[in-house]
Amino acid sequence: MNPSFLQTPDTSRYALRRLSAPTCLLDGEFPAARTEGLSAVDLLIEQGRIAGIEPAGTLPAELGPDLDASMVLPGMVDCHTHLDKGHIWPRQPNATGDGAGAAKATMTDRSAHWSAEDVRRRMEFGLATAHAKGVVAIRTHLDSVAPQASISFPVLREVRERWAGRVELQVSSIAPLDIFLGDEGRQLADIVAESGGRLGAVTRFAKHPDNPVPPELDDALARLFTLAMERGLDLDLHVDESTDPRARTLIHVAQMALKKDFQGRILCGHCTALALQTDDYIASTIAACRDAHIDIVSLPTVNMYLQDRSPEARTPRWRGVTTLHEMKAAGLRVAVAGDNCRDPFYAYGDHDMLDTFTQAVKIGHLDHPLGDWIRAATETPAAIMGIDRGRIEVGSRADLLVLKARSYSEMLARAQFDRTVIRDGKGIDTTLPDYRLLDDLVMG
Repeated sequence: MNPSFLQTPDTSRYALRRLSAPTCLLDGEFPAARTEGLSAVDLLIEQGRIAGIEPAGTLPAELGPDLDASMVLPGMVDCHTHLDKGHIWPRQPNATGDGAGAAKATMTDRSAHWSAEDVRRRMEFGLATAHAKGVVAIRTHLDSVAPQASISFPVLREVRERWAGRVELQVSSIAPLDIFLGDEGRQLADIVAESGGRLGAVTRFAKHPDNPVPPELDDALARLFTLAMERGLDLDLHVDESTDPRARTLIHVAQMALKKDFQGRILCGHCTALALQTDDYIASTIAACRDAHIDIVSLPTVNMYLQDRSPEARTPRWRGVTTLHEMKAAGLRVAVAGDNCRDPFYAYGDHDMLDTFTQAVKIGHLDHPLGDWIRAATETPAAIMGIDRGRIEVGSRADLLVLKARSYSEMLARAQFDRTVIRDGKGIDTTLPDYRLLDDLVMG
């Protein structure tokens, strides 16, 4: 049974009347809604697109339902996920709940189970869940240490084609940075280029697991940038995902981008160790990132789960998020994303970017005021991905979320399980895929 609270009119032209839309995601000026940051609008939907945006109460009542100030959002965008890892928790939990335990458990599971069929089924399950939640675009990382890249990237290409028109799917590799010092890195760059992906890595070395800034770091970064430039690839990096204040590779990435005059896009994820530095070092690193046009994505739920966890009965001392406010104030494009889902890096999650945003507000104090932080889950990740998504504007596809909540307060206070998800102007069935569909894969 479809849990959506609103059934869209069964016609190619209709109105959704008296909505509250984030002012920062609208083109033009409209009357303010009764709560801060929202505008009161009517939307005219025609042939699957937004044909008009008018002040609330303008469009005739016979065109469509009065939604009594319900919030409307554009389809949401998740620019950092791991669909290939998703939902393996039942067969491979993380015994310690920390990053080292997650890496060990994932390696064990990957070696034993990650055939093309296993990866495909779990990936499609994740996409079906995200689609039902109102996510319109995803960038997934794929574990890429040989031979896994030759298994997972062909699967991704097939799945991407099958889901075209429902979820726009991008891909990035992920591997230890030191593989780019050898031939495996070149081979991976060729696979990524063949797949229309982004060249990605973790700024850690497999051969130096205890050294967050190994002596060959700049050599490996230079090789990574060269491989990307030769193939016209953007970069997407996992950077300083650590509680160790010695982890200072972000500034090296920025300096290498400037040295190489890199013209592609660079997205750096996590960057949590930056929050443990001095104010002066934080400011200089952010300035270097701004000069290098580096974008940042924070993964607040996953890092809060993994970081500062102790084997003893000790309460964690920090939140595990990067310096989001300072970065945004300095002009960097800052996004939040979902990251892992029901795997050793995060035992929870449901591919729900609305939930990710609400959690990010609470974890990162993206409030008082909320301002335009909703962009971090909509317009900004879309811009980072280079796609035309994340806004409510005339001419765009009518891919929307309509919530019962009438304000940010109501949205943040109560999970929006009965949201209406509209794709191409039509409400979709938001019933989630049953976990039982994966039992034969993950229950042993």
